Amino acid sequence: MAAITAGMVAELRGKTDAPMMECKKALTEADGDMAKAEEILRVKLGNKASKAAARIAAEGIVAVSISADGKTGAIIEVNSETDFVAKNDEFIALANGSAALVAEKNPADVAALSALPMGEGTVESTRTALVGKIGENMSIRRFVRFEGQGKLFSYIHGGSKVGVVVDLVGGDEQLGKDLAMHIAASKPKSLDASGVSAELLETERRVAVEKAREAGKPEAMLEKIAEGTVQKYLKDVTLLGQVFVKAADGKQTIEQLLKEKGASVAAFTLFIVGEGIEKKVDDFAAEVAAQAAAAAAKK
Repeated sequence: MAAITAGMVAELRGKTDAPMMECKKALTEADGDMAKAEEILRVKLGNKASKAAARIAAEGIVAVSISADGKTGAIIEVNSETDFVAKNDEFIALANGSAALVAEKNPADVAALSALPMGEGTVESTRTALVGKIGENMSIRRFVRFEGQGKLFSYIHGGSKVGVVVDLVGGDEQLGKDLAMHIAASKPKSLDASGVSAELLETERRVAVEKAREAGKPEAMLEKIAEGTVQKYLKDVTLLGQVFVKAADGKQTIEQLLKEKGASVAAFTLFIVGEGIEKKVDDFAAEVAAQAAAAAAKK
């Protein structure tokens, strides 16, 4: 049996907002497996436990560069240790300059981007010089380059914490802007069901079955209930299935909107700063105890 520490309980509580004792019970049941414990809480408490996916766990910004004709572009995430540095003009210039280089030069990966010329040196030398000047680590985490089938549109939100690029075929400027804004607000995982991993769907199905079983539903109904839950989930997480945030009737889906406008979405990318990065979880009680012990030892 794995030892369940206060830090593990605090981390799970931070991810789920579940009561402390429920977190401890779930971790004990899962033998310390954080992902399994989160799933157990979802069965007991519902989707409240999945909110961790949208949490920002690191600082930095998302930057976008799109050519004048809207045919090529790039979106990039550059991380820093603190939000203070993320607002620094030189840090922002590094991110914007790197996005422009990705769009123009099409580097294969972050290493190739880092070797490209920037200013009097390279992207990497510019980054390291800035690290030395500010005294805080920063890194280029990821980027995506676009060669649009249609025209590229972008949207940056929340102090550059959320960024979107969408490739719209057909339609008009307003539709492109609206779609980019919708993606930033609704955070779809993929364009349609084909882009949702089988693992995610299986998790949703399994959670639905267990919740229905705990609610006393007949065994013969469990699969039907699970299938309905999966279909609802797909509507929630796929761009085409989502209800348009500006829909006048509150019902029109993105798929219906695009059909009405004679347009389609070829691709999109959504970056949320720090998504998927684990921040250090400080055990303040242990830290205070350690400081007290150290002070006592000096007496």
